[in-house]
Amino acid sequence: MLSTVLKYLEEKHYCPHCSGDLVLCHAPAVHVGDGLGWGSEYLFICLNDRCPLFVKGWDYIANQYGHVGSYRYMEIPNSKESYSMMVVGKEAFTGSIVDIEALKRQSERYQRQQEALACLDTCVEQNDLAPALTILLDDSARIDDRKRAVGMVTKLNDLACIEPLRNHVFKDPHLQQEVNLAIAQVLAGNFVKECPYCSELIKARAMVCKHCQRELAA
Repeated sequence: MLSTVLKYLEEKHYCPHCSGDLVLCHAPAVHVGDGLGWGSEYLFICLNDRCPLFVKGWDYIANQYGHVGSYRYMEIPNSKESYSMMVVGKEAFTGSIVDIEALKRQSERYQRQQEALACLDTCVEQNDLAPALTILLDDSARIDDRKRAVGMVTKLNDLACIEPLRNHVFKDPHLQQEVNLAIAQVLAGNFVKECPYCSELIKARAMVCKHCQRELAA
C-alpha cells in the first residue's frame, strides 16, 4: 500500500477546469454511480474552491435538480477515466486527503507485527518476551494471534511483562480476562504480588509494602 501511494504522489495530475494540482484522496466506500466501486483505493481530486467547475456547479445543480450541491473534478489512478463528481459541501473530500505520515506509521507497525509473528513460536526457547508483547499490545493483530501470545507470556514467566500489560487497555473483555490470568500466574511463578496501594511488586508473603510502607491484609 505504501509503495503504491508513494508512486502516486510522484505523479502530477492537473484539473482541466482550473489547471490546479489534483490531490490524492482515499476513495469513498460507495460509488455513487453504479455501486460497483471505483476500482481503486485512491482518487485524484481537485479541491480548489475557486475552480470554475466547483464555483458554477452550485447554480447548475440548484437550477437543474433543486438541490444544494456542486461538482469536483476527479481522476482514477492508472486509468483514463475522469468524472465531475457531485458533492454536497465545500468540506467534501477534504477529510480524506491521504496522510503519508500516517500510512508510514501503519506500514511500520505492520512490519513489526509480521516480524514478531515470525518469532512468536520460538520466543520461549529464545527466552525473548518482545515478540509476545508486540503482538499482545497491538490492537490491529488478529485475536487468535494475541491469545497465542498470552500463552507465551505465561510460559516465559518474565516479570517485565507486568507493567506493559497493566498499562494497556484491551478492548476485548475475553482477551482482558486471559491477560489477567496470565499476570496472576507470572506473579505466582515469581513468588511476588502487587501492592494494592502503590502497585509495586513485593514478596508474596510480605505484610508491609517496602515501597509505600502500608500494612497489607493477611
